[in-house]
Amino acid sequence: MNRLKSLCTAAAVACLSTAAQAEQIGEIGVDWVGNDIIVEAISDPDVEGVTCHIAYFERGLFDRLSKGNWFEDPSNASIACRQTGPITIGDIDKDKDGEDVFRQSRSIILKSLRVKRIWDEANQTLIYVAHAAELTDGSAKVSISTVPLYSSD
Repeated sequence: MNRLKSLCTAAAVACLSTAAQAEQIGEIGVDWVGNDIIVEAISDPDVEGVTCHIAYFERGLFDRLSKGNWFEDPSNASIACRQTGPITIGDIDKDKDGEDVFRQSRSIILKSLRVKRIWDEANQTLIYVAHAAELTDGSAKVSISTVPLYSSD
């Protein structure tokens, strides 16, 4: 029981800790029951001059009431990242596992939408991957965007 409580607490803290803050910049109604596509801008906190735009589906109240599964949104997301100013790379994690840039809860405790940054040193490119992370069941739904770094020489 203590192990389950510790696991739930750790998951809740992980869902609440977000490296970057998202700013909602758009909302597209997709049907008459209140389901929407939300578009948010996320500035990479450790790479100045890079902004990612992420779009995801958010279920409306009617959809939640009629279909159940009240506390969960789908894991689908799309991402595009671009240079939006002079790029200055801070202290980033450069190993192959990459580093979380953004995390947002998609259910009460078990599922989150994440954006992870990976540094491709050989090609001088930042790679941003949007994916769902679940405590018990992984998801194959992935979206990727790259920002190549060009030398000013």
